Amino acid sequence: MPRFSVIVPAYKVQAYLQDCLESVLGQSYPDLEVLAVDDGSPDACGALVDEFAARDARVRPVHLPENGGVGVARNAGIEHATGDYLVFVDGDDTLAPDALRAIADRIKEAGDPDVVVYDHAHALWTGETIRSPFLHQLTEQGPVPFRLDDRPLLLKLPLVAWNKAYRREFVEREGLTFAPGAHTDTSWTVPALLAAGSVATLDRVCVHHRRRRQLTGAPTGEGHFDIHEQYDRVFAFVDARPELAHWRPVLFRRMVDQLVSVLARPDRLPRTARAEFLRRSRAHYRRYRTPGAAVPLHARLRHLLVRTGSYRTYRTVLLASALRRHTTRLVKSLARSVRSASLRLHYGVQRRLPLRADRAVFTSHSGRGYGCNPGALEAAFRSFVPGMRTAWVARPEHHHTLPTATARVRPGTAAYWTALARSKYLVNNASWDEKFVKRAGQVVIQTQAGTPLKRMGLDLQDRPAAARDTDFTALLADVDTWDHCLSANRHSTLVWERVLPGGYTTLETGQPRNDVFQQATSADVTRLRESLGIPEGSVAILYAPTQRDYLRGPRHTLDLERVLRQLGPRYVLLARAHHLYDAPLTPASGGRLIDVTDHPSIESLCLASDALVTDYSSLMFDYANLDRPIVIHSDDWEAYEAARGTYFDLRTFPPGAFARSEDELIDIFATGHWRGSRSAQLRGAFRERFCQYDDGRAAERVVQRLVLGRTAGRTAVTPLGDRHPAPSAAATLAGAPLASVPHPQSSTDGTPVPTCS
Repeated sequence: MPRFSVIVPAYKVQAYLQDCLESVLGQSYPDLEVLAVDDGSPDACGALVDEFAARDARVRPVHLPENGGVGVARNAGIEHATGDYLVFVDGDDTLAPDALRAIADRIKEAGDPDVVVYDHAHALWTGETIRSPFLHQLTEQGPVPFRLDDRPLLLKLPLVAWNKAYRREFVEREGLTFAPGAHTDTSWTVPALLAAGSVATLDRVCVHHRRRRQLTGAPTGEGHFDIHEQYDRVFAFVDARPELAHWRPVLFRRMVDQLVSVLARPDRLPRTARAEFLRRSRAHYRRYRTPGAAVPLHARLRHLLVRTGSYRTYRTVLLASALRRHTTRLVKSLARSVRSASLRLHYGVQRRLPLRADRAVFTSHSGRGYGCNPGALEAAFRSFVPGMRTAWVARPEHHHTLPTATARVRPGTAAYWTALARSKYLVNNASWDEKFVKRAGQVVIQTQAGTPLKRMGLDLQDRPAAARDTDFTALLADVDTWDHCLSANRHSTLVWERVLPGGYTTLETGQPRNDVFQQATSADVTRLRESLGIPEGSVAILYAPTQRDYLRGPRHTLDLERVLRQLGPRYVLLARAHHLYDAPLTPASGGRLIDVTDHPSIESLCLASDALVTDYSSLMFDYANLDRPIVIHSDDWEAYEAARGTYFDLRTFPPGAFARSEDELIDIFATGHWRGSRSAQLRGAFRERFCQYDDGRAAERVVQRLVLGRTAGRTAVTPLGDRHPAPSAAATLAGAPLASVPHPQSSTDGTPVPTCS
């Protein structure tokens, strides 16, 4: 008897069915059977089902003589199922990697509950993946298992069958079956949740639900009228069980919401059918309304429309709503125009007032939080220049990262334009507002954001995938405002002066953001590790890939959970997505796989880790200053080189071991090659070439030269051999066999140091 019976109905999904079945059969949890149900599909679905059955004995084909709909197909799968749990996957959807293993683990933890509810993501036809907005409902905190009465908000989740696993004995005992019709999931899901004696949730994306551009064979028009019959079945189930009577008001409100949702979708219900749909909805409203049940204020208009059942009233409300939106847009547009004109006038007046020599304004990555090279310089300005007053430009959601001694400025406000007009020093690692006008006497310092491996600036003119909508004229106009450009090394100098040509002066000072690597102590490392929850005695690997210009979203190249399983319990992964992506790299944080995407300081993460795994990120140049192991994972070098291009072949001059696949990466760590003598030699050569100025005093050198006018003496560069970067927690283990790794000292966090991705 398998643990899972995965039921896959297939009708007109021949283009997607192969991906679906491969995602199921490729699961790392192999104890399953697949009931692939050909629902009388006129295309090649039946043949594909038979092909998979011939290749894999776990696939059991079921052919229906005619199309009966997804509910009928699922029922046929249930009849043939022998597994402990039923899992439904539509023929055009896919299971996420390791989904069944995660579900199986959760079932074991919860003591074989009747239903397990897990998360999903929408896979759009554009290639984007969007996680569902119901994450907070699936928290795994609290008693497990539970009944629906303990977590009633689960009914707010989509009423679908494919985001849950059902214990087969429970389904058979309750006599649960799918009804025919377009909305069959409603009359299955609600009874299943209400009847379940035990429920558990799993805060992890297990299903990628495909949102196709056009749904071939999808119900339209009259097909959506069956929603009324589905709710007849739901309320009949409740009425047959007196102990469920208290759910009627909740289900009544859920019904009204769903009826209005169907009515409002022109792709579901054509205009000619809406009046009749509304009349039937009115009858259901009156039939199932519970006297005395309160209707939330925000839902009263919806209830009023369904209760009256007047399509003319509905049309009037739609027109009034459209008029209100149009008027609101017009008023907002007018307000924006007035505000913009006022700010232009304000900025013009401020530019005619004297500059303030004791003022400096900073920002990083177009308004993100405090950090990177501007953050390190802001701290140095305050430390080395008595009386200097600094301001930081950041969006409100990042203000919590700013030091209390620094003024907080929101982009686009009057204070912002005052700071740009009156401050003598302007420090940025990106570009200022296109309306910025540089004044005589102002000093614009461009810090850059790392050493360039990937092509930048004018070198992107023949790289449309990477350049996208870059305005090169505007780019060069911004370069023309620079007075100084910081450089980390000679390589950076040669690149910046060619791809960003201008009249500025290049300062080979090193990267100010890397000063902390030489200034931090073992105690700082200990505090950082404790704050991140890194277990004592663990080897912490920081995984920080860069963006892919040829993709719309993040590229998940590694199965991080598999990597951890292969490496064993001594390893911890700190996973950090690139700052241009909102989505984290991990489905859930905690344990040995910790999502640090939102951590305010990449430098703190570097200090807390024992090794770095990256691909083409400039972080490798910074991390090399710590003299800790670096492993490059590059499984798409040719694609990346074609789309973006690099300034040297990382394969022939890496900062450490080089992995071309996930298995190679695992082998590098399992064998100890990641910190072996060859890796140390490669890192040494890499440091000689790229870390020549990062001695912990880069920020001081910038301030001494550009603000205090001193050019020599106190800020001479310390040679590489005389530097002592903060040691890692596992520094004493270098060269030791992995199996004999002793426990390092315990660890912690302190105040976040400047950050940059």
